[in-house]
Amino acid sequence: MDKFQTLRSTAVPLPLENIDTDQIIPARFLKATTREGFGANLFADWRYAADGQLKHGFVLNDARYHGQILLTGQNFGCGSSREHAAWALYDAGFKAIISSYFADIFRGNALNTGLLPLQVTEEVLQRLLARVTHYPSTQLVVNLPAQTLSVPVWGESIAFDLDPYKKECLINGYDDIDYLLSQQAAITTYEQQRPWTF
Repeated sequence: MDKFQTLRSTAVPLPLENIDTDQIIPARFLKATTREGFGANLFADWRYAADGQLKHGFVLNDARYHGQILLTGQNFGCGSSREHAAWALYDAGFKAIISSYFADIFRGNALNTGLLPLQVTEEVLQRLLARVTHYPSTQLVVNLPAQTLSVPVWGESIAFDLDPYKKECLINGYDDIDYLLSQQAAITTYEQQRPWTF
């Protein structure tokens, strides 16, 4: 995974609640077993008409909105547990998703993919959605080591929570195996010092 330290980006506003994983990546696209290539079908039923043409009015088809941050409504990632949903978002270029609530399984899949599910209060989320919708060039800054989301034009910084282990993995670009390998020296030392008894 890519290392995640500080992200400065514009955002894409998708102010819908209860977006489930089948809407994020429809089941018919789940044939691949690697993470690559899912981004092209992100929100496929909302982005494309039956003839494959882009649908007018959907935010990902609107040239005004772009960036590595997706702003979305409450209860994002509900429904089935498919990890492909996180893969599709990451493959499409998103590095952070901001919502007021994430489904637990989606949150875990996102973090395991290198995608930051950043949870804020509903009041903050609505302010962000309003700002970005009306001013698409608004910059947001995610500082992962400090665990803050900043909106420079507002002159304020918003703290967010994150599991310390997952934070370390994101900062270093580790998946769970990478993390274990990074601890190999400490594990070897422990094993050598441990009194084995049988």
